[in-house]
Amino acid sequence: MKWQSVLPRQCILLISCLLMALEAVPIDIDKTKVKEAHAEGEKVENPDTGLYYDEYLRQVIDVLETDKHFREKLQTADIEEIKSGKLSRELDLVSHHVRTRLDELKRQEVARLRMLIKAKMDSVQDTGLDHQTLLKQFEHLNHQNPDTFEPKDLDMLIKAATSDLENYDKTRHEEFKKYEMMKEHERREYLKTLDEEKRQREESKFEEMKKKHGDHPKVHHPGSKDQLKEVWEEADGLDPNEFDPKTFFKLHDVNNDGFLDEQELEALFTKELEKVYDPKNEEDDMVEMEEERLRMREHVMNEVDVNKDRLVTMEEFLRATEKKEFLEPDSWETLDQQQLFTEEELKEFESHISQQEDELRKKAEDLQKQKEELQRQHDQLQAQKQEFQQVVKQMEQKKLQQGNPPAGPAGELKFQPPGEHKAGDAPSHPAGGEQPLPPGHVQEPAVRTDHVQVHP
Repeated sequence: MKWQSVLPRQCILLISCLLMALEAVPIDIDKTKVKEAHAEGEKVENPDTGLYYDEYLRQVIDVLETDKHFREKLQTADIEEIKSGKLSRELDLVSHHVRTRLDELKRQEVARLRMLIKAKMDSVQDTGLDHQTLLKQFEHLNHQNPDTFEPKDLDMLIKAATSDLENYDKTRHEEFKKYEMMKEHERREYLKTLDEEKRQREESKFEEMKKKHGDHPKVHHPGSKDQLKEVWEEADGLDPNEFDPKTFFKLHDVNNDGFLDEQELEALFTKELEKVYDPKNEEDDMVEMEEERLRMREHVMNEVDVNKDRLVTMEEFLRATEKKEFLEPDSWETLDQQQLFTEEELKEFESHISQQEDELRKKAEDLQKQKEELQRQHDQLQAQKQEFQQVVKQMEQKKLQQGNPPAGPAGELKFQPPGEHKAGDAPSHPAGGEQPLPPGHVQEPAVRTDHVQVHP
């Protein structure tokens, strides 16, 4: 299973962040110690949100960005105005060409969804469903009005993206849990195939690997002063005695937009993760490493992100550095120190796996039966073909025995029968004469073909 490292930049303030309506807070720092900011006017590529309507979302944002009125309203909007849909009503005041372009984007998106639905219907051969019914499952646009982009569409787009991104981490945690249970399930199934001696060796090896993985340096609490100072010293190459939170924030605001987003935060934990995970070690699972990174980022967001917009501002960051937890944090428990699932959960998971295997087995048996039936029909057709060919051959042989020449491919005679000649050929007996009869043969009188009138 390959885990994606790219996560959505934000959730509730999705549109405002993607438009970069807020400017970065200027900070006076030593320019020799900080990487150069992005060139003026340079376009910063935003990471893929992972949403199935990501391209549509970006296109709508790009169009809205061109309207001066909407951009000004966005700069002054707060979270509640965005969540309540008040910002969406400002769409009625944007310019005509913006609305026209939004209408076009919506029609294209509806057409795309209909193509996906048709492909889905064709794949399952379910003709009992129609497009309108299936379109209801897409909550990021108003499918009842497929032609024009209205304030309701913008409101639905914001709320759908907010909800989907909020559940993104939850979905990842659930997938990781299934991954771990599947690993344990497969391990136990493998042990069942071994004899007692080999099973004991495998169990000993498993325990040894666990112990080896757990033998690692102490992991600093994510977001603590010790953790950030370690990044400052080892990753940034700066003097730990000159650690400055403001400078640190500016250093790691990679796109210089005034926020630490989720990707920028996750990059701060690389040094801590390297203490526990090494791709060269057999006992270290890189999928678990990404789950650990996600847990660290979520923890820092919960502690620092006051307004829950999934972005850390300079003000929020500095306020967090003043807390007691920043200077004297609790110890951080890594995944290997936690119980990821219970035996009951594993049994339920295995039961589900068994049910899926039974369904797949039944489908395989049905397919095998269909294959055998098709093979039977094929063999039957081949037998009929051979029988037909044999009949044709027998008919040809019978014709030859009766003196009838076999026909060629186009129905023509393959040779000329005795007594028949092509036009222009000379007869084989004298003109006006008759062909000699075989001995003992009595010639029958010729039948006249002219009409004879009979009188009573």
